[in-house]
Amino acid sequence: MRRPKGIKTKKSVAKRFKITATGKVLRARAGRRHLLQTKSPKRRRMLGKPAVVPPTDAHRVLASLPFDHRG
Repeated sequence: MRRPKGIKTKKSVAKRFKITATGKVLRARAGRRHLLQTKSPKRRRMLGKPAVVPPTDAHRVLASLPFDHRG
């Protein structure tokens, strides 16, 4: 079989991360799926808010999203 030409977006990365207008990479926080009754309301609220990926890891995410022109 012939390989397709060009670069492709890594779809698993595109679903998990969001790039802001300033180029920061956002991710969801872990720990919101189950066992929520043992967590405090403040902790549950904070788990719903996105977190910023540190710059040391952000370059790997941006490399998997070649068509995002903000990076």
